Amino acid sequence: MVERLNRLRRTPRLRALVRETRVGPDDLVLPIFVTEVDDDVVEIPSMPGVHRWPVERVAEVAARADGLGIGAVLLFGIPAEKDARGSQADADTGVVQRGVRALRGAGYEGVIITDVCLCEYTEHGHCGILDDDGALLVGPTDERLAATAVSHARAGADIVAPSAMVDGMVFAIRDALDGEGFDHVPVLAYSAKFASAYYGPFRDAAGGAPRFGDRRSHQMDPANAREAMREHEQDVAEGADILMVKPGLAYLDVVRRTRDTFPEMPLAVYNVSGEYSMVKAAAERGWVDERAVVMETLTAFRRAGADLVITYHALDAALWMTES
Repeated sequence: MVERLNRLRRTPRLRALVRETRVGPDDLVLPIFVTEVDDDVVEIPSMPGVHRWPVERVAEVAARADGLGIGAVLLFGIPAEKDARGSQADADTGVVQRGVRALRGAGYEGVIITDVCLCEYTEHGHCGILDDDGALLVGPTDERLAATAVSHARAGADIVAPSAMVDGMVFAIRDALDGEGFDHVPVLAYSAKFASAYYGPFRDAAGGAPRFGDRRSHQMDPANAREAMREHEQDVAEGADILMVKPGLAYLDVVRRTRDTFPEMPLAVYNVSGEYSMVKAAAERGWVDERAVVMETLTAFRRAGADLVITYHALDAALWMTES
């Protein structure tokens, strides 16, 4: 007997009834660039539709996200001052700390995640403390990341997200948070972050490109998938509460393998700046249907096993979902 699979595809209502994978606004996380450099909201040239938001106005975009039902916001800081050790990263008056307080002061009740790294704060643009030869020092970097995470928690962050991909950073952060009375604050670990070519527009947005060299000494080789499982395993052992794969589209195999290997762990995927900008550029030229491509991409992340999708498309996608 020939199986009649087409019967359940005949109408939109039938297709919706048997749909296996669903995406809702509460599955999405909106990245937000909070700036001390710009006096007004500034669109990022390489990321159409994405802006840098002054601390005084960041609550506007967070309120819009909350109104659309988006699950969380993820804050990245652009400080006015940088130095070799990234002093502003853990300053009580740092840009992310002020951004968190601005959101809380404006009555934002959604989940606030903060990026924990030093690349936006160091004058050299690397993710940590360097020795005289320009090599990243693991111990001193972990200490700085831990201090930064504590300062974010003190400001009111719900989740801290270390992104430096430095050995031992999750343990250092978990230990510091617990020691300062923030044992309730989860750690979202960028546990499988690859040294990807897809990050270019982000570095334009955040002003965090390295002044020399690259980050291949600590970010993962794009060719390695088994190693990603080792990274996840280490971060789980060190106290991570949520795992992440970054970037997303070129690493769906890693997302799937992570879900199968760590079925009990919440899993996030980062739909990164280069992925976003390519869709925007193609859509502006009429080459693709932006809405259709974005929704198909978000569905692919969820189908591969991700629980959360961090995406610059979040505002548009959530609006489309509420309209449909």
